[in-house]
Amino acid sequence: MTDTIELPRIRDPGTGLEDNWRVIVLNDNHNTFEGVAKALSRVLPGVTYDQGMAMANKIHNTGQAIVWSGAREPAEFYWEQLNDAGLTMAPLEQG
Repeated sequence: MTDTIELPRIRDPGTGLEDNWRVIVLNDNHNTFEGVAKALSRVLPGVTYDQGMAMANKIHNTGQAIVWSGAREPAEFYWEQLNDAGLTMAPLEQG
């Protein structure tokens, strides 16, 4: 008979719901700064139009920006809403 050795847990087993998921918007040639800012401020909690404009500027200048990060379920929801608004989205990223 073999003995089973149980190693100590480093972290709780999870569903990935609490892990850090990133919602990333990519630069494209068909959305305006204003359109991106409006979509971001409408979809993301706490984001003002001016903050959306700053994010749009970062997206334009660097090719992409992480616009929200947090738990998986809201990340999926925000990703879907921004995608439906016509923004060009990178796949959800876990970080």
